[in-house]
Amino acid sequence: MFLFLFVAGCSSAQMNRDPAAMEIITSDIDNFWNAFEAAKPEFNPEVFQKLYLDPGSKGVEGFMDNRIRNAEHLAKVVKSHEKYFASLKPSTDSILQFKNEIAESVKNMKELYPDAVFPPVYFVIGAMNSGGTTSRQGLIIGAEMHGLRPDTPKEELNDWLVTVIKPMSHVPHIVAHELIHYQQKYRSRTLLEQSIKEGSADLLAELISGKHINKFAHTFANPREKELFKEFKEKMDGKDFTGWLYSSMEGRPNDLGYWMGYKISKSYYDQIPDKKQAIHDILTIRDFHEFLERSRYAQKFN
Repeated sequence: MFLFLFVAGCSSAQMNRDPAAMEIITSDIDNFWNAFEAAKPEFNPEVFQKLYLDPGSKGVEGFMDNRIRNAEHLAKVVKSHEKYFASLKPSTDSILQFKNEIAESVKNMKELYPDAVFPPVYFVIGAMNSGGTTSRQGLIIGAEMHGLRPDTPKEELNDWLVTVIKPMSHVPHIVAHELIHYQQKYRSRTLLEQSIKEGSADLLAELISGKHINKFAHTFANPREKELFKEFKEKMDGKDFTGWLYSSMEGRPNDLGYWMGYKISKSYYDQIPDKKQAIHDILTIRDFHEFLERSRYAQKFN
């Protein structure tokens, strides 16, 4: 019922509209562990290049810029987090256990948004800086960011990694989040635009998969909603994302912009009787200020 491929390559699958034909490609995981074992104990970059990057899928290719970067960077990250990576393999070996949950989310996406496309999903191992992204190749999931287990060693992890690394059970929800990004039909530059882009992906991912990926931010922010919106409103038209997106600030969790975008998008969704129309609107925003106004989110604080 659900097609799983263990080899690289996807031809024209990026425009696939059949959820049952969505491909999941995990060959890079096996390649990484072959390289990891062969590169020990010094973690020679040449080994990672030969055994992991050179034979890598289009997912590895799409994860190079600003993430894996190159073999030298990857080897350096692995060596400085050797205990964590050594603990990671059981988690990455369990990825396909979540195939039915992913399939259910994909099916739900088709029902809620008939125009959806279902590109390949590539599971790769990166340099501990991204849990997932979209590219022209498809959806790319950084499996090393989903390796949290009760016995995971944390002494090599910085404060940011401690808060963002998730258990493998979150994989269906990060796949859903990136699948939403693949449908979004707009560019985003300002804090308002990017927060709505990320937060609406959380909202719609929750609708199709049952959860979103930022519960901790919601727990912190919901009791502080009014004061946080006031702060956000003063910065929302700028391009400084500090303290809101892809960064942290002392005394608050990472990426509160996801939460803010979720709240605005949820308010819009709740205003529209036709929920399929609401989802279409959220995925095809043209004017973000108009979207904020129509959401009536700001009015709740008057």
